[in-house]
Amino acid sequence: MKIVVLTGAGISAESGVPTFRASDGLWEGHRVEDVATPEGFARDPEAVQRFYDDRRAHLAVVEPNPAHRALAELEQHERHDVLVVTQNVDDLHERAGSRSVVHMHGELLSAWCGACDGRFRWDAPLLGGPGCPGCGERTLRPDIVWFGELPYELDRIDDALRGADLFVSIGTSGAVYPAAGFVTAARAYGARTLELNLEPSQGSLMFDERRHGPAGTVVPAWVRDLTS
Repeated sequence: MKIVVLTGAGISAESGVPTFRASDGLWEGHRVEDVATPEGFARDPEAVQRFYDDRRAHLAVVEPNPAHRALAELEQHERHDVLVVTQNVDDLHERAGSRSVVHMHGELLSAWCGACDGRFRWDAPLLGGPGCPGCGERTLRPDIVWFGELPYELDRIDDALRGADLFVSIGTSGAVYPAAGFVTAARAYGARTLELNLEPSQGSLMFDERRHGPAGTVVPAWVRDLTS
C-alpha cells in the first residue's frame, strides 16, 4: 500500500516543540512579521538569526515521541510504501528513524545563502557563524519557508498524492494552505483519507475516517492496526 502521511505541529508539540499560535499574532513572544517573513529578515537579520539559533538549540533538549517512532516503524514494514510530508522544521522524524521525509517548510538544520543560492546542512550558529562555505557571505538566513513564500517540493508531493492508496493527516489544524488542500487532492486522485488529530480540524469532515486523541496514542494504535 502506498501511504502519504502529512504531519503538522501537533505531532511535535507532544515532544515539547513550541507551536505557532495565530490567535494573537505572536510566535514564542515574537511578532510573526518580524521573524517569519523576508521583510523581517531584511529589516533586522541579526534578530532573525538569533531567533532561529535559539530554536535550533532547543532541538537538543527534545526527543521523538511514540508517534514519530510509530511512523518510522511503518516505513520499515514490507507491505507499505510510506512518504512523510511534514510541515515541521525540526528533525524528529529523522531521529525516530524515518528516511523518506519531505520538509515542505524547510529545516532548522539547514541554512540558505541569498548571495549564491546555496543550501547547506547547518549546525553552527547563524549569528556570528562561519558564513557561507560556497561564497563567504556572512549573513545567512535559515532555510525556512516563511509567510508569503512557496513551500518546497510541491510537485513531488502532488505526484505522491496522485499515486497514493491512503492519505493520512496527523496533528494539523487544516487551516494552512497548500497543505490544507492535500486531502481534497488525495480524494480526487482516488485515495482513502484518514485524520489523526487531537481534535477535529477545520477540514475534518473531508476525511473518510477520523480518530481523535493525542498523537502519541492514536498514531501507534493506527500503525498496529495497519500492520497486524
